[in-house]
Amino acid sequence: MVLKDEIPNTPAHATPPPLIEVSGTHREMGQQIGEAARVQVQNSVANARMLIDAAYNTLELTWDGAKIQARKYLPFAEERYPQFVDELRGLAAGANTPFDDIMVLNAMEAVTTDALHLTRCTSMAVNDERTADGHVLAAHNEDWIPEDENDVLIISAKPEKDPPFLAMTYGGLLPNVGFNAYGIAQLIDSVYPSDSRIGIPRLVVARAVLASRRISGAIGRMLVQHRAAGYNHLLVHESGEMYSIEVSARKFEILYAHDGYMVHTNHYLDPQMRKVEKDPEELLSSRVRYFRASRLLRQTGKHSIKSLQAIQKDHVNMPNSICNHNVEGLDPLDREKTINALVIDLSSREMHIAWGNPCQNLYHTYHLNA
Repeated sequence: MVLKDEIPNTPAHATPPPLIEVSGTHREMGQQIGEAARVQVQNSVANARMLIDAAYNTLELTWDGAKIQARKYLPFAEERYPQFVDELRGLAAGANTPFDDIMVLNAMEAVTTDALHLTRCTSMAVNDERTADGHVLAAHNEDWIPEDENDVLIISAKPEKDPPFLAMTYGGLLPNVGFNAYGIAQLIDSVYPSDSRIGIPRLVVARAVLASRRISGAIGRMLVQHRAAGYNHLLVHESGEMYSIEVSARKFEILYAHDGYMVHTNHYLDPQMRKVEKDPEELLSSRVRYFRASRLLRQTGKHSIKSLQAIQKDHVNMPNSICNHNVEGLDPLDREKTINALVIDLSSREMHIAWGNPCQNLYHTYHLNA
């Protein structure tokens, strides 16, 4: 077994990730985030530019070209979800950053046609029947390029007309992984459909889910017409209802946690959705993580926050393990790592998050003050 002190490129963070509390209209909330996280937003734009430059031989795409591509998605987002485009405009203004740059960040998967395959997240959940205290728990490892690890943020929001929510994000991305005051939690995992098209960017769709008040409403938002592609949305409700909604641009399937356990990584599970999976042979590590997390989750009859955190630290199939590490740090397109790991206690309205690899960093607790 590899000891944590022997793993390179695994920074330790002496402080919790920054908490930004915002309220008001969507434009005002975006501006408050941009002002409070100006450094992180600008850094994430710089990192995205470096990533596209490094991938030029693969993508044949410049930053100016990426901005042109991102603009094609804007009318679809503005027509269906103008309030979340307003958030992005406010964010850009608050961070003194061109809106076109922020749009590229939030449509990155679309403008790169999923060629980067950089996101290797692991999501899981257990309901009240599978926990020692009867709470509903959800856990997520967020894997992305190491340069954005310092841009991780926690957003506590009180929108003027939507439910309050607590979410994790980084840099200039719309918040999407988190939960709201109506007891709805969302974890998202990138999947790679072959039917992607110009439409509403995935991140805008995922942001809309946090504004839902009912399970069916949340699912409906995931399946909005004219979506550009899709994620897997692991949806958890305080009642113990848990779903994985696997989405592409034109198709979807709903998986239900009949046994009180739910796991998802970065490949489609439903046989119908596998038919639209792009380059499935490139997703072998996703399958390994899925089976590993499923086994570990089902080994425990009564889970706790600590037991889920232990799974999040697992190193089987290192470096492409549940706790993902950037060991070599060489290939610009194969350097993703776990930049944070979080456990949501939906019953207590709490988020416990480790900034960076959870094998090296402590968890910090944040509360939703609705």
